[in-house]
Amino acid sequence: MTAVYISDFESRTRTPEQKAWDIAATVVDPEIPVLSIADLGILRKVDVAGGDVTVTITPTYSGCPAMDAIRDDLHTAFKKEGYGDVHVDLVLAPAWTTDWMTEAGKQKLQEYGIAPPSGNSRAGGHSGPIRLSLAVKCPQCNSLNTKELTRFGSTSCKALYVCQDCKEPFDYFKVL
Repeated sequence: MTAVYISDFESRTRTPEQKAWDIAATVVDPEIPVLSIADLGILRKVDVAGGDVTVTITPTYSGCPAMDAIRDDLHTAFKKEGYGDVHVDLVLAPAWTTDWMTEAGKQKLQEYGIAPPSGNSRAGGHSGPIRLSLAVKCPQCNSLNTKELTRFGSTSCKALYVCQDCKEPFDYFKVL
């Protein structure tokens, strides 16, 4: 991995919120450690007041068990950087959607062996044409000859698929 250096000018001109966002964005999802909470789209907002920080996150679903670990990791990341009080607010509305995932995050999923969500969720817009299920591309061999084994995989936001060509099972991160 190549080291990235920020010039003195760039570090002086960044706002406290931008610096704090960058710290929060280093926290990874404990269930999918190749994704940061920014990649996943659950990092919503970071506010700084003096030495105190408030981080707003939205869980992928209301009962997500990873939220406690993410909260603890945010506290650790900010304490390590010398911040005072760190508050983590969990916001359920608007509900998280896979549309909030970054393209870089989707690429990381693919490289990790999890098929990223395909298409848009159209969250809140359920009128119009009926959505059809399309083939899910195998993250191993890129084949579209795949089959869903079970609607719920290792976490409730993933389904378990198998590739009919390379015979490898894989998780598919569902469009939510």
